[in-house]
Amino acid sequence: MILLDVPGITNLRDVGGIPAGASRIREGVLFRSGNLAHVGPDAHSFLTERVARVVDLRDDTEASAEPCALPGLRIDRIPLFAGSVASFLLGDVSLAGLYRHIVEDGADRIVRVVRILSAGEPTLVHCTLGKDRTGVSVALALAAVGADREAIVEDYALTASQLPESRNRAIAKWLEERLPIAHDAIAVATQSPAPVMRDLLKGIDEQHGSAADYLLASGLTRAELEALGTSLVG
Repeated sequence: MILLDVPGITNLRDVGGIPAGASRIREGVLFRSGNLAHVGPDAHSFLTERVARVVDLRDDTEASAEPCALPGLRIDRIPLFAGSVASFLLGDVSLAGLYRHIVEDGADRIVRVVRILSAGEPTLVHCTLGKDRTGVSVALALAAVGADREAIVEDYALTASQLPESRNRAIAKWLEERLPIAHDAIAVATQSPAPVMRDLLKGIDEQHGSAADYLLASGLTRAELEALGTSLVG
């Protein structure tokens, strides 16, 4: 993967270069990031020159609080949670539990994301931080086309180092003041441990056979799965 330094876009990278069998994930096809609510001239230039489509995984409350206006780009809103992000933090769910919820209850929406990626246009997938919803969606798309498992996990784990420390401190303070007994909430909001993603993908393999089988069982067609491979691998 390739870290990209574009002012106004946090946690931005191109997942191109990840090994996939004897090939690699194409560069310039799948980007991931935090939200795009604060794009300036540099970020706007990057988006209009290198991205054709944006997938926004945030819930309605998040999108309303920090709207993204990006003229010239097609933006697909696909809220990946049935509820809001706040509801999960207040429920003190673990990261593993959060990701199981995404995979089990959001399968149809993950398929919608993957279907867009299968079209082959340069696409940027984002949520608020580019960590959880983005991390799960991108990991499943990469796993479905045979990307190296440890490279997928490494790409996911990279996020924690890309989050602004000032933001993490503010989140931790907010949670400690409002939810002092919520032991897992700070981890959910700030961390991306490799074992969590490794275990999630292993669990999908055990339950469904593979990430590709999970997507097929959730509504993706075989033609779309083949198109995903053509789009991402080369």
